[in-house]
Amino acid sequence: MPTISNRGSRMPSSPIRKLAPLAVAAKSRGMKVYHLNIGQPDLPTPRKALEVLKHVDRTTLEYSPSEGFKSLREKLTGYYAKFGIKLSPEDIIVTTGGSEAVLFSFMACLNPGDQIIVPEPAYANYMAFAVSAGAVIKTITSRIENGFALPPVDEIEARITDRTKAILICNPNNPTGYLYTPEEMNAIRRIVAKHDLFLFSDEVYREFDFSDRPYISALQLRGLEDNVVLIDSVSKRYSECGIRIGAIVTRNAHLREIIMKFCQARLSPPLLGQIVAEASIEGTQDYSEEVYNEYLSRRDFFMAELNSIPGVFSPIPQGAFYTVAALPVEDAEDFCRWCLSDFVYKDEDTPAGFSGETVMMAPAAGFYSTPDLGRNQVRLAYVLCKEDLGRALKILRKALKEYK
Repeated sequence: MPTISNRGSRMPSSPIRKLAPLAVAAKSRGMKVYHLNIGQPDLPTPRKALEVLKHVDRTTLEYSPSEGFKSLREKLTGYYAKFGIKLSPEDIIVTTGGSEAVLFSFMACLNPGDQIIVPEPAYANYMAFAVSAGAVIKTITSRIENGFALPPVDEIEARITDRTKAILICNPNNPTGYLYTPEEMNAIRRIVAKHDLFLFSDEVYREFDFSDRPYISALQLRGLEDNVVLIDSVSKRYSECGIRIGAIVTRNAHLREIIMKFCQARLSPPLLGQIVAEASIEGTQDYSEEVYNEYLSRRDFFMAELNSIPGVFSPIPQGAFYTVAALPVEDAEDFCRWCLSDFVYKDEDTPAGFSGETVMMAPAAGFYSTPDLGRNQVRLAYVLCKEDLGRALKILRKALKEYK
């Protein structure tokens, strides 16, 4: 039997989806499963975008330009301008989701063996994309005790070697919901400038900033015009995960030329997805405000209920729609498995037709690279309506009480 690649063997499993077979099995037993494990918004896509999709008037569904339609990139410059970010359409390359944006950025900027410094816990797929590019993730640990704030500058600089090529941040953060302060962003700016590194900045949750201070994008950091590579996506802000439209944004013209080689090799980003994304950008301000207010309301409700459970602690997230919570268990993955395979909750409010209810969570250890960190933590996504969030937390409270 032929052997598979070392790269394939090193590719990590997704902590978000690894327990999916247990959830499928639970549903086959008639269980209702409340999904707090994945950031799939339940809010509707903008009606304008759906109407445009329904009325696509084309006789041929053709390739688009490898860099994406210019009309979409022009609309995106107007979107970024609302955040004080001045760009030209040439600064933007449309990708097949934010995932391809990360992968192509790594492939274009990093050689095999090059190192990327990433605060952990971190979005688990960064590790997978680094393996694909032959790069090495070097983590600095953010801790739940201080709300997952950026570690001190000297701790970051201690990780820098002659193989260090980049720093990667996610702001607002997935999985913690942390939002970097202006002081932290300036600290990152100084480190990147001092050591002439790339700064990969994943800002797909930009719309969900629940703080009372102006949002600071990496593209607004002075003196880093050739260093910053911004990762973006329409998936979360417009509830359009399935159209697979993301973007790489950089003012580094030479880097864009290199990235375009990878874009040309995969031919083009999704045609229909670009049409939907373009329709979502203009004329949906009311939609964006409603979505923002809904997630803020969910956050406030969810965090109050979550932190009222005995033994549970989670810092209040300032952005995105995730939080990491410490549970009163030794092994959160075992607890998450048990919830899906053995635990059954049933009372007079259990929906008709279901044999019972349970909750699905993502074990947080999968978001850390350092062994044994996050073993008692889970990542939770508050993307359900408040009624379902309340029900899920009632079930979690009972599960923690029964779990041995």
